[in-house]
Amino acid sequence: MYKVKSFTTEIKIFETRKELETLDAMVNDFIAKNNVTKLKSVSDCCTTDDNGATIGIIRTIAYQQD
Repeated sequence: MYKVKSFTTEIKIFETRKELETLDAMVNDFIAKNNVTKLKSVSDCCTTDDNGATIGIIRTIAYQQD
């Protein structure tokens, strides 16, 4: 069965690298703790404010769980 899980992080000016590393760690922890062995896809999407500035990232993974 395929499942989908989304993760989000807020983006602050001058802290983007740290926030992306934190997002990577969240996803990797989820994969390890849930014994995910088959990833179907990984996708990132930016969220914006009223002025079009990026304020967050949504990372979605599709995976197979046996």
